[in-house]
Amino acid sequence: MAQAYMTETGSGGSGPERRGSRLRRLLDGWRGDRGIWRRGLILAAVALLLALVMLLHAQIPNTIGNLGSLTETFLPWLGVAVPVLLVLALVRKSVTALIAVLLPAIVWLNVFGGLLSDKTGSGGDLTVATHNVNADNPDPSGTARDVAASGADVVALEELTASAVPVYEKALTSTYRYHSVQGTVGLWSKYPLTGAQPVDIKLGWTRAMRATVDTPAGSIAVYVAHMPSVRVKLEAGFTARERDKSADALGEAIAHESLRKVVLLGDLNGTMNDRALNAVTAQMRSTQGAAGSGFGFSWPASFPMARIDQIMVKGIEPVSSWTLPRTGSDHLPVAARVKVDATGS
Repeated sequence: MAQAYMTETGSGGSGPERRGSRLRRLLDGWRGDRGIWRRGLILAAVALLLALVMLLHAQIPNTIGNLGSLTETFLPWLGVAVPVLLVLALVRKSVTALIAVLLPAIVWLNVFGGLLSDKTGSGGDLTVATHNVNADNPDPSGTARDVAASGADVVALEELTASAVPVYEKALTSTYRYHSVQGTVGLWSKYPLTGAQPVDIKLGWTRAMRATVDTPAGSIAVYVAHMPSVRVKLEAGFTARERDKSADALGEAIAHESLRKVVLLGDLNGTMNDRALNAVTAQMRSTQGAAGSGFGFSWPASFPMARIDQIMVKGIEPVSSWTLPRTGSDHLPVAARVKVDATGS
């Protein structure tokens, strides 16, 4: 009995009491260290710079290699530096650095904290999906079946090749009675399509289209677009001149749309933070931002780092938004449930 009592007492000393004593010793060590305010000044400067980049990203010029747009494309990932700086500040035993690290943490939470919560709702009367299927997709038939399995009422596909179009048409015909292909983009719908036509986005060939979809809740204008690709080059930086010009043309077309209710589906090769897409994003809402859960990154499919595949709405209420499972493409499909509401159509 005496031995058992002694064992209990010994083990208890290795629990909360011992951990508490370690914390007290750590705090006592910091209190007695006169250099805690002088050390870590470089770390503090880096933390302040990080906060400024996130806070003032719109002021970073695009004149040199489109550096501003490049920063905005991967802006959420700047938050990864915050815990790294925090650990370095602790290792360095610098109160100055610890306080400075709070600034980028607060800025990041202010800009992106809303995306961390689950804003998905229920209801809605239309499900839409979009997918850049990749011109080199080894299994277009399987990709078509995967997208159709999402239950979407309207599906947009981008990067269609002439040889693959018949394959997609055959695979989707049993689910979608109506469809139109314009150039390298296509639209499949369970509801009637009218007025399908190309949209000129200043490329010299067709990578955007517009059609009216007559849903049970009312007619909506649906745009499908595949913006030109952007490139990161050592000698030129982030090159996106064609993409930016096309975004302006697409924004102008949507601004002059006669129908009040509009859905944009496509690969915009840019995120909602990218100023180059302002002509579009300024007049439409992202379903992911309004009714999604998390960032909804869609590219690259192997390790998604950015949401460049977008579903955006105007005059329509987003209900939920999500990414679909990986297909044979290098992009993930994305889908959304929206409330069209026939009132006022």
